[in-house]
Amino acid sequence: MARPNAPDRFNEEKATYVIRGGDAEDDKPDLERGAEAIRSVVRKLPTRPGVYRMLDARGDVLYVGKARALRNRVANYTQVARLPQRLQRMVSQTRAMEIVTTTSEAEALLLEAQLIKRYRPPYNVLLRDDKSFPFILLRTDHDFPRVQKHRGARRAKGRYYGPFASAGSVGQTLNALQKTFLLRSCTDSFFANRSRPCLLYQIKRCSAPCVDRISKEDYAGLVSDAQDFLEGRSTAVQKRLGDAMTKAADAMDYEQAAVIRDRLKSLTFIQGSQSVHADGLGDADVFALAAKGGQLCIAGFFIRGGQNWGHRSFFPAHVSGVPEEEVMASFLMQFYEGVPPPKTILVDHEPAESALLAEALGEVAERKVEISVPQRGNRRRLLEQAVRNAGEELDRRLAESSSQAKLGRELAELFDLENPPQRIEIYDNSHIQGTSALGAMVVAGPEGWIKGAYRKFNIKRAETMPGDDFAMMREVFQRRFARAIEEDPERTKGEWPDLVLIDGGKGQVSAVAAVFAELGIDDLTFVGVAKGPDRNAGRETFYHPDGREFTLPPNNAVLFYIQRLRDEAHRFAIGAHRAKRSKAMGASPLDEVPGIGPSRKKALLMHFGTARAVRGASLEDLQKAPGVSAAVAQAVHDFYHSGR
Repeated sequence: MARPNAPDRFNEEKATYVIRGGDAEDDKPDLERGAEAIRSVVRKLPTRPGVYRMLDARGDVLYVGKARALRNRVANYTQVARLPQRLQRMVSQTRAMEIVTTTSEAEALLLEAQLIKRYRPPYNVLLRDDKSFPFILLRTDHDFPRVQKHRGARRAKGRYYGPFASAGSVGQTLNALQKTFLLRSCTDSFFANRSRPCLLYQIKRCSAPCVDRISKEDYAGLVSDAQDFLEGRSTAVQKRLGDAMTKAADAMDYEQAAVIRDRLKSLTFIQGSQSVHADGLGDADVFALAAKGGQLCIAGFFIRGGQNWGHRSFFPAHVSGVPEEEVMASFLMQFYEGVPPPKTILVDHEPAESALLAEALGEVAERKVEISVPQRGNRRRLLEQAVRNAGEELDRRLAESSSQAKLGRELAELFDLENPPQRIEIYDNSHIQGTSALGAMVVAGPEGWIKGAYRKFNIKRAETMPGDDFAMMREVFQRRFARAIEEDPERTKGEWPDLVLIDGGKGQVSAVAAVFAELGIDDLTFVGVAKGPDRNAGRETFYHPDGREFTLPPNNAVLFYIQRLRDEAHRFAIGAHRAKRSKAMGASPLDEVPGIGPSRKKALLMHFGTARAVRGASLEDLQKAPGVSAAVAQAVHDFYHSGR
C-alpha cells in the first residue's frame, strides 16, 4: 500500500523498520482469519515502543494504536475471547498490519495522533471538528508591523497569539487592538501606495504610518503595548495610558487626552468581555466532558494571558464502549496535533496515561506541560463552568438529534426507504449562458452537514453543450458514480448515498435515470425537487423516476428540511461558480505561454500594454522589454509564430 508523506513533526519514513503481516487462509471464519493475521505479525515484533495499524482486505486502515512494547500490546488482540465486542469486530475485519517502531513511547503517542488525523480510522475515537483554529498574527517583517487574523500553517514571520475559539472571538479582539493601539491592518501593497490616510485613520482605528502621521519609534511603542496586552500584561498598558492621559490633561491638550481616554475605554471593555475569573492562570486550556444517551461532549475554554479567548464544544465520534479517560486522552492528543499546547491543561476527567501525555505534549511545546484536575479555588470554579457548558451543549445536541431522527423517519416514509437516510446527497448546477459551468454536490447526515464531503465538478467534456442543464447533470452523475463504483464497489466506506435529491424537474431526473441505467445502478432512491409556479418556494413538486409527481403541504416539517437541503446545494453551487468566474476574468492569454511566470507576464504587459500587442510583437521588440531575457523573448515569439 502506498504510504503518503508523513507530517513534519515526526518522519514516519525514518522509523527503524516497518513490518507487514500476511493474509490468513481464506477458508477460515472472519474472526479466526483476523487473529491469525495478527499472530503472523506478533512473531516478528520486537519489545520496543511503536505504532501499529490494523488493515482490512482492501488495505484501508481500521485502527491506529501505540505501545510501550509492541509485541506485548499487539499479542493482546490474538486473545479474542477477552476482547470487547467492538474490538472483536475490528479483529474480524483485520487481514494485515503495519508496524512502525519509535525511539520512545512519547514519540509513539505523537505519531499515533498524526496517523489518526490522516487516516480517520473507524475504530479510533475521532475529533470531528478538525478545522484549523484562528490566530492573531502580529507581523515582524516590516518597519510598521501589521496585525491580522491568521489560519493555517504558520509560515509568516511574526508573533502568533491563539488559538481563538471562533472567528468572532478574533474579530472582537482585533477590533479592540485597532481602537486601543491604532495598529495598521492593511496589506503591504496597500500600505506602500497610500498618499493620504484611509478611513480607518479618520475613525481613530489606525495611526496612519503609511503617510508618516506617526514616527517609527512611536509606532514601535504601540506595537510593544499591543504585545503586552496579548500576553496578559494589560495592567501595565493601562497604567501607561493613564499616565499619558493625565500628562496630556495637565498640559491642557484636552483633545489628545480624550483620544487616550477612548483607547482606555476600549481596553477596559475588551477585558470585561473576556473575563471568566481566570486571573493568575496565565496560558491554559480547560476541558470538561459530559456523557448522556450514548453521546459525549467535550467543552473547551481557551485562556491566554489570563484572558478568555472563547470556548468551543466538541463531539468526538466512535466513543461507544470507550472509557471516558481514554476518550479524553485521545481527544487531547488529536486536538494538540494542530494547536500549540499551553503551559497548563485543566480537565475534569484525568486522561489515561496522563504523565505520558504531558511528556509528549511537552516535547511538542519544547517546555513543561502540566495536566491537572483542580479540586479547589479559581481553577476549580473555572472548570465547573466548563462542566456546565458541556452538559448544556450535550442536552441541546440530544434535543436536536431527537428532532433530526424524527425528520429522518418521516423522510424514509415519504420516499419509501427501508431506514432513515444516513447520507443524503443534493445536486445543483450553476452557469451563466453556459460559461464557467459547474455542478455541485452537498452532503447531509443525521447530525447535519458533512462539509468535508462536498464536491464541485467543473463541466469539461466536449459533448456537454454550454447551457445544456440536462447534459451537465449527466456529466456530473457519470463522474461521481463511476468513481464510486471504482473506489468502493462493495459500498463499505459509507460514501454511497441512501437518498439523492436533484435540483430540477422531469428532464434532470430523466438524465440521471439514464446514467444509473448505463452504470448498472438500480437500487438508489433519487428524486427531483422543482420549485412551484413562479419559482415559489413552498410549492415544490417532487418527481420520481417512474413518472410519479407529488407535493407537500406548505407547513410540512419535511418540506422545510428538504428546502434547507436544496438551498444549501444552491448556495454552494453559486459560490463555486462565482469563484470560477472571477478566476476566469483575471486570466490572460499570456498564461498559456510556457515558462512565463507572473513577473515576466507583468513586465511584458507593462511594456506593450496588451496581450494582443505582445502577440504581434517582433522578436527584436520582445527582446527590448525590461526584465525579459533573449531566451524568454524567443519562447514567446515561437509560441505565437510557430503555426499555432
